[in-house]
Amino acid sequence: YQTRGDPMSLLLCRQENVKRPYYVEALGIRIYSSQELSYVIYHYPLLVMEDFVGEGLLEFMREELNQGFLALKVERWLKSGEDSDEALILILQECDYYRPGEISHYRQQLTALRKKHPAEFKKLLADELFSMRQYGRALNLYRELLEFPRDEYVDDLFLGRIWNNLGSCYARMFQTKRAFEAYSYAYSRAPEEQILKQMYWLTKLDRGLKLGERLRALITEEKLSQWDQSMDEAREQAVQSEAVKQMEEIFGQDEEVRREKESELLHNWKQEYRGMI
Repeated sequence: YQTRGDPMSLLLCRQENVKRPYYVEALGIRIYSSQELSYVIYHYPLLVMEDFVGEGLLEFMREELNQGFLALKVERWLKSGEDSDEALILILQECDYYRPGEISHYRQQLTALRKKHPAEFKKLLADELFSMRQYGRALNLYRELLEFPRDEYVDDLFLGRIWNNLGSCYARMFQTKRAFEAYSYAYSRAPEEQILKQMYWLTKLDRGLKLGERLRALITEEKLSQWDQSMDEAREQAVQSEAVKQMEEIFGQDEEVRREKESELLHNWKQEYRGMI
């Protein structure tokens, strides 16, 4: 079945007469079976621990998966006010896709995540969303993290990482000025070379951005040469990217096939863009 890095290719093991699949927004996929539901719950705990089990999912279980009894059990459990994570365990047990030992391991994962500092938990969730190109949703969580009160965990180093990740979100959303500003805040709290390199790269992409004299003085000519070379290599890789290859393949098809492929590719790009914002 799918690897963790390939959420778009779930394996359907047991056919179920699903007419209206359930859309999992964070993954950008529709699920068609109880096995797929179990897989999402098991492999993406951070994405399902908050607000995943709601009326929409319960209706899908009742109406499409013919799991009315399970939906009732889950609903009653949630209304009881008990540990909401056990609702996820109930689904895994009743869908019978994972072995008892695997479910026990999953319960331990949930317990470990719940024990984390609230700021650490939220950062892990934001990082997960970022890795899935859900930049807009990740951005909102990173902003919320900046409002956390300082303590032994939320210190300058932690805040520096949050500002750095904010910068990465803005950069991938093509908001170079905001990205540069966020990286500047990050560097002031955690002066790491990687952050400085990202700021320098932004100045190459947006001529309106400039490194201050103090920061520019920290970069040797040898380092600049290395960073320029890295940028050139990245640009070359971009030319050979999957999207470009797809376009080249499309233009090699006859007109009817080309139109169909173009429509499909455009739809995928729109889905990715919606995830960004």
